[in-house]
Amino acid sequence: MPCTTILVGKRASYDGSTIVARNEDSPGGQFEPKRMAVVEPADQPRTYTATESHLTIGLPDDPMRYSSVPDALPGHGIWAAAGFNEANVGMSATETITSNERVLGADPLVEYVPARGTEGEEGYVPATPGGLGEEDFVTVVLPYVHTAREGVERLGALLERYGTYEMNGIAFSDADEIWWLETVGGHHWIAKRVPDDAYVTMPNQLGIDYFDLADAEGDQVEHMASADLRAWMEANHLNLTMLAPHVVDEALDDICDELADTLFDADDDMLDDLDGFMDDVREGLLAGDIFNPREAFGSHSDSDHVYNTPRAWYMQRFLNPSDGWDGPNASFHPESDDIPWCRVPERKITIEDVKYVLSAHYQGTPFDPYGRDGSAATRGAYRPIGINRNGQLAVLQIRPYCDHAHACVQWMAFGSNPFNALVPLYANVHAMPAYLENTPAVVTTDSFYWANRLIGALADARFHDNSAHIERYREKVGAAGHRMLRETDAEVAGLAPEEVPAALERANARMAELLRRETDDLLGKVLHTTSLAMRNAFSMSDN
Repeated sequence: MPCTTILVGKRASYDGSTIVARNEDSPGGQFEPKRMAVVEPADQPRTYTATESHLTIGLPDDPMRYSSVPDALPGHGIWAAAGFNEANVGMSATETITSNERVLGADPLVEYVPARGTEGEEGYVPATPGGLGEEDFVTVVLPYVHTAREGVERLGALLERYGTYEMNGIAFSDADEIWWLETVGGHHWIAKRVPDDAYVTMPNQLGIDYFDLADAEGDQVEHMASADLRAWMEANHLNLTMLAPHVVDEALDDICDELADTLFDADDDMLDDLDGFMDDVREGLLAGDIFNPREAFGSHSDSDHVYNTPRAWYMQRFLNPSDGWDGPNASFHPESDDIPWCRVPERKITIEDVKYVLSAHYQGTPFDPYGRDGSAATRGAYRPIGINRNGQLAVLQIRPYCDHAHACVQWMAFGSNPFNALVPLYANVHAMPAYLENTPAVVTTDSFYWANRLIGALADARFHDNSAHIERYREKVGAAGHRMLRETDAEVAGLAPEEVPAALERANARMAELLRRETDDLLGKVLHTTSLAMRNAFSMSDN
């Protein structure tokens, strides 16, 4: 599915948390209602059959409880999307990414092939199951892993055995690490640890732009991959890295110049470490250990410049504003193919920053569809991040200063992100509040999902008239959420372990009740404001 992801390392976040966040967007021309759910071990299947690919696999007999954000309507799979398990491991799946013809020819996707003919008659060919995909990943991985690294290992093994029918990026987090895995063709994959002091932006493209095969084949400090990746790449001529020594030196000189600008106050020891690192990179490049996966495995199409790269440009423009992102002399433009996969932010990143970039519609630029700058052509030039097809936003935060039982917070928003608010919910519970858990097939304001859909549709028509209402709503819900977390953390600190889940569920219920009151109030205000601008309005009154 079209989505947008941001990952924030623990030293880059405002409170030392690891933060994984992703918009789940519906495909063009449709909306897919979402809801929250908690899956207990007794409810987790031991034999799993994928609806999309018809693949059936056995699952371990010792699943953990986990939270999730599945599709609300039955009939086409679970699509659990994002959640935490009891071991405080988070998982977000998936960011649909792109590839190229060389990769897909070297390792074709594993697609479902329907049966041909009639069973029992001559010429009948039975159906061939496909691989695993976004529909399946959270369900078959999250309940069974105890660290982010284990998540990568389990999913990697499943991909190598069963394959996948699509290209995807998947995030795993625990209190110490965030790992990002990208599928490569039908059975291959790479994974990279997010630097603790950096953030990552992912806009529906294969994103990793630096990979060390020697590390992946050795200590796996920051890189993991399918075991035969090097040999497979060599056999299919996939590495596009220019290895001539002068080309390597020129590339490293450019990197040094950028780092020198960033580390303008670096001391001598830091500069010595940098020199040593660059020497290692040079040796790795010349040995064939280091390459750019985005160049080797990704796409470079014209549509990327409309649909994908502008989103990375805007997110990094917001988080590193001093770099200069506008004008003819900017280092990066909305259509640049070399926007970095990760970078160190100018200041620590908050939950509110994450919400802002994942709700963005190019505010402050000529590309804002609600803006007054530019022209009609520029205002529709690029695909927004906060789009009408946003279904849910899950922000997975693991707080290192809290006890294990209440460290995981799953911040949630439903509907189109420019018109909604994030609400925090403790993840280690046995049930989520009905307002977020119950999303029926029919539209109703008793559902947080449908209420947000109504607000977005109404507010969009009079965006500037309604923006103040939405900003006040977002601020009030967010402030109440931070207060709820602070007060509940203090409350549960003195409880016996067996009492904590119930206390967390009560806190979630209070938060949901406040959320419902504020959402109903916002709906009323937006309805009133937009109604005043209806085309059949007439100034003469009979009063």
